Amino acid sequence: MPATSQDLQMDWLKCFVAVVDTGSLSGAAGEVHRSQSAVSMQLKKLEAAVGHRLLERDSRSQQITPEGQRLLSYARRILDLHSEAQFALQGEELKGSVRLGVPDDYAAKYLTPVLRRFASRHSGVEIILSCEQSTALIPRVAAGELDLALISRDHARRGSLLFHEPMVWVGSEHFELWRRDPLPIAVYEEASLARRGALHALAQQGRQHRVVYNSSSLAGQIAAVESGLAVAALTQCSAPPHLQVLGSKHGLGPLAPMEVAVYRSKESRRSKAVDSLYNLLVNTLRLGQGAVAG
Repeated sequence: MPATSQDLQMDWLKCFVAVVDTGSLSGAAGEVHRSQSAVSMQLKKLEAAVGHRLLERDSRSQQITPEGQRLLSYARRILDLHSEAQFALQGEELKGSVRLGVPDDYAAKYLTPVLRRFASRHSGVEIILSCEQSTALIPRVAAGELDLALISRDHARRGSLLFHEPMVWVGSEHFELWRRDPLPIAVYEEASLARRGALHALAQQGRQHRVVYNSSSLAGQIAAVESGLAVAALTQCSAPPHLQVLGSKHGLGPLAPMEVAVYRSKESRRSKAVDSLYNLLVNTLRLGQGAVAG
């Protein structure tokens, strides 16, 4: 940064992070409870203070610049520490409840460490957890029945992107089902993104297949594979180590990854408890996001 750079105001950083997380000035305006023009002005002040463009904008999209990407991680840490300091020094204890949704795939690896940290900071907040597939969680958040959900998002404007989760084909090493033609497969429910991705991948490579097992639960998919009924497409984080990962040498092509996002209801925007858990999810799980949609 240039030697003449100004101090970075908290309001500037809040607006910057909100624009990245929501994907637009209008979305950020609702997040920080300011007008769209006010958010734009705060961004301009921040860019002037650091002496760099942070977001490149056109009529359809926004692209975060390399300087913006570097500042983003610092901004998140500053805001998180600021929030912690307020709670510690003001003696403010968060209370209330957060209705949280997560698919079974992501619960153990991604959600458990976040909830452990949250509980140690905010023991007065009750977490009401629902474990369902993303296809069931998304409409519940949209309807205000859930405050937050960790989801495999169905389009680019759904929630705030955290990371990409690889998908893998799995089978049991005791049953070489990948040799069969047509290939017996286990799939999730009709609207499932994992199901669509698996069927699309097989169609792309011209691999004949037959659906022999349907289940909306991860446990059901794993049971079908373990019992030798089928192979299945699972998120990498949920594939048990005792199952065999199948690939090109088994005649199975690559699968598109899942876009994992945190999705928040409009009704929860004024809840400090939801704010705190949302920020912790983003700060803990986001591995870096190069672009935001307009």
